[in-house]
Amino acid sequence: MGDMANSSVEFYPKNQRRELNHAGGFGCTLAELRSLMELRGAEAIQKVQETYSDVNGLCRRLKTSPTEGLSDNTADLEKRRQIYGQNFIPPKKPKTFLQLVWEALQDVTLIILEMAAIISLGLSFYAPPGEESENCGNVQAGGEDEGESEAGWIEGAAILLSVICVVLVTAFNDWSKEKQFRGLQSRIEQEQKFTVIRNGQQVQIPVAELVVGDIAQIKYGDLLPADGVLIQGNDLKIDESSLTGESDHVRKSVEKDPMLLSGTHVMEGSGRMVISAVGVNSQTGIIFTLLGAGGEEEEKKDKKAKKQDGAVAMEMQPLKSAEGGEMEEREKKKASVPKKEKSVLQGKLTKLAVQIGKAGLVMSAITVIILVLYFVIETFVIDGKTWLTECTPVYVQYFVKFFIIGVTVLVVAVPEGLPLAVTISLAYSVKKMMKDNNLVRHLDACETMGNATAICSDKTGTLTTNRMTVVQSHLGDTHYKEIPDPSNLTSKTLDLLVHAIAINSAYTTKILPPEKEGGLPRQVGNKTECALLGFVLDLRRDYQPVREQIPEEKLYKVYTFNSVRKSMSTVICMPDGGYRLFSKGASEIVLKKCTNILNSNGELRAFRPRDRDEMIKKVIEPMACDGLRTICVAYRDFSAGKEPDWDNENDIVIDLTCIAVVGIEDPVRPEVPEAIRKCQRAGITVRMVTGDNINTARAIAAKCGIIQPGEDFLCLEGKEFNRRIRNEKGEIEQERLDKIWPKLRVLARSSPTDKHTLVKGIIDSTIGEQRQVVAVTGDGTNDGPALKKADVGFAMGIAGTDVAKEASDIILTDDNFSSIVKAVMWGRNVYDSISKFLQFQLTVNVVAVIVAFTGACITQDSPLKAVQMLWVNLIMDTFASLALATEPPTEALLLRKPYGRNKPLISRTMMKNILGHAVYQLIIIFTLLFVGEVFFDIDSGRNAPLHSPPSEHYTIIFNTFVMMQLFNEINARKIHGERNVFDGIFGNPIFCSIVLGTFGIQIVIVQFGGKPFSCSPLNAQQWLWCLFVGFGELVWGQVIATIPTSHLKCLKEAGHGPGKDEITDEELAEDEEEIDHAERELRRGQILWFRGLNRIQTQIRVVKAFRSSLYEGLEKPDTKTSIHNFMTTPEFLINDYIHNIPLIDDTDVEESEGPPRRRFRASPPPSPNKNNNAIDSGIYLSTDVSKTPTSSSSPVSPLHSMETSL
Repeated sequence: MGDMANSSVEFYPKNQRRELNHAGGFGCTLAELRSLMELRGAEAIQKVQETYSDVNGLCRRLKTSPTEGLSDNTADLEKRRQIYGQNFIPPKKPKTFLQLVWEALQDVTLIILEMAAIISLGLSFYAPPGEESENCGNVQAGGEDEGESEAGWIEGAAILLSVICVVLVTAFNDWSKEKQFRGLQSRIEQEQKFTVIRNGQQVQIPVAELVVGDIAQIKYGDLLPADGVLIQGNDLKIDESSLTGESDHVRKSVEKDPMLLSGTHVMEGSGRMVISAVGVNSQTGIIFTLLGAGGEEEEKKDKKAKKQDGAVAMEMQPLKSAEGGEMEEREKKKASVPKKEKSVLQGKLTKLAVQIGKAGLVMSAITVIILVLYFVIETFVIDGKTWLTECTPVYVQYFVKFFIIGVTVLVVAVPEGLPLAVTISLAYSVKKMMKDNNLVRHLDACETMGNATAICSDKTGTLTTNRMTVVQSHLGDTHYKEIPDPSNLTSKTLDLLVHAIAINSAYTTKILPPEKEGGLPRQVGNKTECALLGFVLDLRRDYQPVREQIPEEKLYKVYTFNSVRKSMSTVICMPDGGYRLFSKGASEIVLKKCTNILNSNGELRAFRPRDRDEMIKKVIEPMACDGLRTICVAYRDFSAGKEPDWDNENDIVIDLTCIAVVGIEDPVRPEVPEAIRKCQRAGITVRMVTGDNINTARAIAAKCGIIQPGEDFLCLEGKEFNRRIRNEKGEIEQERLDKIWPKLRVLARSSPTDKHTLVKGIIDSTIGEQRQVVAVTGDGTNDGPALKKADVGFAMGIAGTDVAKEASDIILTDDNFSSIVKAVMWGRNVYDSISKFLQFQLTVNVVAVIVAFTGACITQDSPLKAVQMLWVNLIMDTFASLALATEPPTEALLLRKPYGRNKPLISRTMMKNILGHAVYQLIIIFTLLFVGEVFFDIDSGRNAPLHSPPSEHYTIIFNTFVMMQLFNEINARKIHGERNVFDGIFGNPIFCSIVLGTFGIQIVIVQFGGKPFSCSPLNAQQWLWCLFVGFGELVWGQVIATIPTSHLKCLKEAGHGPGKDEITDEELAEDEEEIDHAERELRRGQILWFRGLNRIQTQIRVVKAFRSSLYEGLEKPDTKTSIHNFMTTPEFLINDYIHNIPLIDDTDVEESEGPPRRRFRASPPPSPNKNNNAIDSGIYLSTDVSKTPTSSSSPVSPLHSMETSL
């Protein structure tokens, strides 16, 4: 491809016409651009220079302008899409309905039923010769009526029909679930917009509408949607680990490396790029197409992966398909192990279902054995008959009947409805949560949220409105409590201030006129900068002319804001050949660098350390105590002559002159205090983690109600927090953390790592009987690691960067804290819905199994026939799961403490309800079975011969049974022993319609079901009795509610989470976060040894690489603020299947991962000697390397620690 492109370069003038036609009037072919994007660094620059002379040449060939962008000409855009493709990567084809049906048919119980039905069908068509039949025992007695014996096939057919029903319902559910997820996915994709320049105006367009030739604005936190070439950049650093696996941030500049690739994250800076490849032609797209092609063959071989839930497969895809590189390789490797999507709830359910299934299997086996023995003994021993060959089919028919009865016992015992209930409940919640501004990206996050015990929330934008305004200022030695009158200020001070604010802020930040008359002006871009621009407008000046006079291209150097600098600076050239630097940032940081200040006349006067202390006491602290964020604006002039070394930032941003200090207010959202009160009532601790200074943070926390006067709480700054939790060596100690976090309410001036450390510390903590479940909110790129580490990560939908959204589980579409409270409510509701369903389901199971079992043993025939059982199963499972799983949440859910991770699904109260109702139902059914015929004065249905017509007696039993279930379904709506079971019943139309619908169908079945349902019509009096007995359930429910649970010590709870010893290797491999590894290490010690020895060489290579490259990415190893040395122990992962071994800094590995990549780093247990976890597929070695530059460059320490950790 490269050759072709080169040849086209050499002959360009001659072949110009043909080439242009070939590219549809554009000067570059698709192939040419694709080959260009495969180059990096110097090669790429050389290629661009050879082919296009420079980037502007490329823009000219693509018929676009670097400053004006494309015109909004639809024909032109369409043409570009046709030639260069759309920015869209086609998703994998969803499973068809038939595939889903086929998957539903794989269910074991259904297969057993199908076989039973087919055997039953086959035998019913075989009629033995009539004359010998009397020798075969009382087989045909009572069945003389020809028509009756003809109907033998009905039972088999009916079973098949009900199997088909169950299968269709399951398949339809899966299908709609998959559809919902596709919808969700595409909704997320449509919501992703990107800023481009069209007709010289900045517009936001959906990512899918980007075309080749568009000029895109890129800034800190973006996920690049397409490949492009940089036109202009400020201090741009990109994390390309998703494509290359290299975790170091790559510097991009027009001179050195202008190639930007889709799927990579902007970690610092800003700039503009011309888009050169989109969709399947971009680097990520190419990888995806390769995967798509390779994936299908894999699937044929790989039956295991097929078992995967469609929805899970959907979830595993990244937010936008924009995460390439070795993640894909890992994904392929992991496809052979079924994906882990087991949340706490699913773990408990699986375990419960298995236990119930085992019990059912035993019962059904016993039933069949007893029936067969009973029949054999009675026929051949007591009646003394001999086995005649012509009678074989008749006997076989009996055995088949027994087998079918056994299977029905099993079918009723196994709660197939459980997975259905969970799915419906989660899907329903997700849909409804959408209305409550929660966009759920991972289904299980929904239910985990119900268990949350702690929320670590950001301040800006979540607790506050994120509509910043300057309310106080300190200008020219005067502290103004409101906006000063411009006439009181000297024109020099005012001019400097206006220039400093207008130039030293992102040019994308603007204040636009309000959308509605009388509304507030719209703030676009960074909110803090908007506040400053608003301040300029309040001083009756305009920032726009300044920006037009000095456009972005003329800015000489920009030091963009990042979490380490906490300030932003811009350098411009002055007319006299000198330079002027404007700087703004957190006041305590910028003031430290100031040596002068402007006085009331606009002249400089010295600003000494003691002046600074006075300023902090008199100006900054009072502002902070009012809950204001303080920003200092300053400048510095460089004289003409020798140009300073701009890369040495420490020598540039010093000796500043302070122009002003402003106090910016971000008012608390009105609904937040109430939401926080609800959280505290619900047993959830809210902590505020913010970058603001401690006084501001404390003031806002008090306004929100996070801290209350008279409480015992801690408010710490990041530095102090780190000092308290680290030992002398600078390592974090869990014991020290455990002393702090229970009381910690506010963490101020915190770095992204502090947030991550806090979250990890709370999650890993073992104090208290329950492990804490932590939710975290975040919006910045630097929140990625904390969002990933948390049990539930909330990203901000409006203010959040793509990186944060990628790492999160739920996106808050309105950035509002009160939406989190709704998520808690829904999460608890999911849990309760499933418990309600279980309470109902298990009552039916217990009763049906006992009835079928005893009935079969005593009367040789189950009182409830196979088809009836299947109908009961259908109401129970499918309908009840629909009815009970769609109960809307109530505020009452927020009045109790969270269930822990190991709270059983079936509490004592529920066990009491299940057994209590079972007792009532069994008494009624056995009474009807043995004395019902006397009571109703009808023929007894017991001991009826094969193929006899359905009796009224058994129909009454069946009908009563169903009526009791219907009324018990109403009882099941409450699981905490509440008395009023009708509370809020009309708020759930689904429930009402299902109960009434089931009742209607029951009438039809009984009156007109006839032979297939083994029913005979009942009269009005019998119906009333059935209803009366059913209604008795509600009365009985009140009786049960009066028995205090505390007296019933004998009741056991069921459905605990899986115990430690029962966890399989595969689950462990994927569950590193949650299980203590000590037990496993003992077992796997030997394996570790062999693998370890084989790998010594690899490690030595790693150590060498480590030594050579540890500080390449650092500008200044000596400063503590450098973002790379905040990790005391960089952890490396050595994985079996990654050939280029990246050295991954703890934070980078987590930021660069999209949702699909599971966390590979085994989180190291607290004591250092347990650092090795050899887990099926690879060794995870965490090497502890101490932080000081001297020791890490000495050859001993890393190797030494490698060996000790081995």
